[in-house]
Order: sequence, then C-alpha cells, then structure tokens
Amino acid sequence: MFDLFSSVRVLLKLDRVCHDNNVFRLHYKATSIMLVVFSLLVTSKQYFGDPIECVLGKDAVPSRKAVNSYCWIHSTFTVLRHQGGTIGRDVSHPGVAQHIPGQDEVIHHRYYQWVCFTLFFQAILFSVPHQLWKIWEGGRLRMLSVDLGEPLVGSSAWSEERKKVLTSYLLQARGLTHNFYAIRFATCELLNLVNVVVQIYFLDVFLGGSFSTYGPAVFVSRDKIMDPMNRVFPKVTKCLFHYYGPSGTIQVLDSLCVLSLNVVNEKIFLVLWFWYVFLTGLSTMAIMYRMVVMVSTTVRIYLLMAQVRFMPRGKLSALVKNVSYGDWFFLRQLGKNLNPIVFRELLINLECQLNEKEIL
Repeated sequence: MFDLFSSVRVLLKLDRVCHDNNVFRLHYKATSIMLVVFSLLVTSKQYFGDPIECVLGKDAVPSRKAVNSYCWIHSTFTVLRHQGGTIGRDVSHPGVAQHIPGQDEVIHHRYYQWVCFTLFFQAILFSVPHQLWKIWEGGRLRMLSVDLGEPLVGSSAWSEERKKVLTSYLLQARGLTHNFYAIRFATCELLNLVNVVVQIYFLDVFLGGSFSTYGPAVFVSRDKIMDPMNRVFPKVTKCLFHYYGPSGTIQVLDSLCVLSLNVVNEKIFLVLWFWYVFLTGLSTMAIMYRMVVMVSTTVRIYLLMAQVRFMPRGKLSALVKNVSYGDWFFLRQLGKNLNPIVFRELLINLECQLNEKEIL
C-alpha cells in the first residue's frame, strides 16, 4: 500500500521560506494531501476488491460482468419504505425488499462512480488560494531573506552593507506597497474560508442533501436499523437490468448488488465532515484575528514583542506606531524567515532611521 501513496510524497515537502501561516497551510497542504490520499484510496481496487458485485440467479441470461458494468454506470437504488425494516425478517438488507415500480419511492445512488473525481477536484480547489498568493507574493520574502535564516549567519551574509540595503528597501516600500501586500494576503485568507464553506455545500448537493447533517447523525443516532451510514452509503442495493428474452419479449432482471467500496466511502466522508467543520471554525477565527490586528496598534505591539526577543519595548512601540498595518504585517512575515538576532538588529536600525526622519 505504501507504493500506492508514493506519488503523494512530493506534496509533503515544505517550502524553506514561510510566506503564510499555519491556518493557511491547513488548507492547501493538509487538506489537499488528505483529499488526494482519499481519492487514491477509493481507486485502489486491489485492496478492496471490485467496487460493485451483483448477484445473479441460476437462470439469468446476461453475464455477471455485463450486469456489474450496467449497474455501476446507470446507478443502483434502495426502497425508502424498507429502510427501517428488521433485517432477516422484513428485509434482507436496509432498503432492499420487494417494491412496486411507480408507487414506492426509491433512492437512486449515482455518486459512487464520481467519488474519486470529486475528491481530486476538491484537492485542486483547496490549493487555488495558495497558488494565487504565491503569484501575488512574487518571491519577495525569498529574495530578502536569502542566507539570513540559518541559526548561524556569517558576517559575509549579514554585513553593514546588507543591513543598509534591507533597511533602505523597507523604508522605500513603506505604506502603499506593503498595504497592498497585506490586503492581498487577507483576501486569500477570506478565499480559504469561502472555499471550505462552498465545498461543504457542494458535497451536500453531491450526496443528495445528506452531508450537512452526516456527522452529527452518525453519532447521535442509536437506531442500528436506520443507521445513517447505511442510509447514505448502502452496502447492498437493488438494480434492474432490462434485456430481450428468446422470443423478443423484454425481460427484467432484479439483481442484488454489493457496493464494497461504500465501507471506505462512509468513513472518508465522516472524516471530511468533521475536518471541514473544524477548518471552517478555525478560518473564521483567523479572519476575526486579522480584523482585530488591523484596527489595534496595541495588539500589533504585543505580537511583534512575542516575535522579537531582547529588543527594548520603547523602541518596538515607537516602530509599530510609525508604520502602517501593511508595513507591520510585512515585518512579521519577514521575521519568520530571518535569524532572530538579524531580525532584531534590522528592526533597531529601521526604528533609528524612522526616528531620524521624524526629527527632520
């Protein structure tokens, strides 16, 4: 099975330059990897057998392979009024019993052939805000922090000339440039939240309105006969196969089909329900945090103090009050990629330059 997921290893590599945050990475890294793994899992027939296997009687004329292919392509169904019958007495399996065509309400199951494509498509959508941010960011942090992020930075890498160049860039890019930088990042954070909410709605439509309540229903329901997992992802279904008999009369083959892959699907979508809800809550808090930081200078001071050690609080407060939110945000991002000592010296030098400009 490890060979099956060998292609996912390339997604596990972390960029040496940090240009986002942990919540952002949960979207494009953790969620995308999870969805790709799930997509590969539902296509691994060698581990779970054929996705559908239909039972035929002794006198059945069509071949089993033909019936399997037909029922896989054209969907199977369960009978709604037999969902709550007693297994072994009223029904052979939940939703599987005699039905009257045209009178009994049936639930058609067409989703299973699209599960692998849906999961892979979602993996792509979760990486879109990240790719957009990479385009907007343009590798700026990588260029500014090259050779300055190691635990031991040599004097050749962090020279007085390099310090002057970095300080000069930060002074020249003050205001509008960094404000646009911060607004674009906040936009991508908002896109992450919008995307996960849209994906929840999309899966709800995909599963016929069952996904939005799937998680709570599984844990709240104590009725084993009306098991939500069995209702949404039935393991045994019915399928009607029409063919011509020897005399040219249309014959109906009422077959029983085993959907072994639904044993995997029910667990996958249960994990996705809880993960998407967790991700929605976390992304909402990230947006609220971003709004608070935008309007509160005091919060920005404390956050930068937590990042920069042994820098006088007075100098740090003066620095934050003399720069815009965009400048502060860029400094925070830059600090994630610089050696702490280098970052402290850079901020002290920047504060001195700003103080001299204020005096002049």
